[in-house]
Amino acid sequence: ERLNKVMADATTAYEIILVVDGSPDNTWEVADSLAKRSGPVRAIRLARNYGQHNALVAGLRAARFEVIVTMDDDLQHPPEEVPKLLAALTDDVDLVYGVAATEEHGFFRNLTSRVAKTGMAVALGAQNADQASAFRAFRAFMRGGFEQVQGPHASIDVTLSWSTTRIAVQTVDMADRAEGRSGYTVGRLVKHALNMALGYSTKPLRLVTYLGFLVGLIGVGLLTRMLWMYFDGRTTQAGFTTIASMIAMFAAAQMVAIGVLGEYVGRIHSGGMGRPTYVIRERTEGAPSELPLAAREELAARDAEQTDHPRPADVPSMR
Repeated sequence: ERLNKVMADATTAYEIILVVDGSPDNTWEVADSLAKRSGPVRAIRLARNYGQHNALVAGLRAARFEVIVTMDDDLQHPPEEVPKLLAALTDDVDLVYGVAATEEHGFFRNLTSRVAKTGMAVALGAQNADQASAFRAFRAFMRGGFEQVQGPHASIDVTLSWSTTRIAVQTVDMADRAEGRSGYTVGRLVKHALNMALGYSTKPLRLVTYLGFLVGLIGVGLLTRMLWMYFDGRTTQAGFTTIASMIAMFAAAQMVAIGVLGEYVGRIHSGGMGRPTYVIRERTEGAPSELPLAAREELAARDAEQTDHPRPADVPSMR
């Protein structure tokens, strides 16, 4: 009811998509009823609980308008704040995050959230990832970054960062949760950060290579010190420094080799994570020119041949 009231004044046309992510109570019955009697409401019911980001992907793919707003359903994201996000979505901005003026969770929950977001920003190199939130508005063309996203570990904010660098932050008022508790506990936040770092970044693999070089430098330093003390006649315990330096250098060689192999594995991983080759912001089509007579006759002959020998229904016709 609050969304309908706000959106009627904010824009000329809109829709509300409710995604029910395997809720065990009667949420689907309520959503289904709203879709049948509450104007521009659509309801989507997933087969089971797939997680917040996967459910969001389902809703994003179903959206039909040029601007998309995502928000939680517990009214912690007040509908009255949606116009602020839309106003911040200027011509030079594609994505706006709504950031709370005052943090609504406890100290340790907020601290863990900040650490997880900062770690994700560093690991993924995503702009403004440390200020990401579930209350966001963005342009629908950015869904092009979701076309190849598959699997159980989807991340909305990572895939959005693949499509644009025009990101802004808007301060909004957040409300307290009226009932229930957040599913994002400290443990789940840490797990989410690890999923993002391991699922969408090859930097952990490169870290092994860098660590190998560091261990190698330590080994070279120990070997240099050993040789210096040997020629200076100050060796106090024969063999210890030699063994330590050799172990360090062999360990470094192994870690560098693992890092190089990891680079190849990382490139395979990067190709399989669904990162788009490009995302089209918009296009303009000119009027097609008149084909020459010979070209029209050739196309007509092809059409006649396809009519005589129709292809299977699952093979699309392309010309």
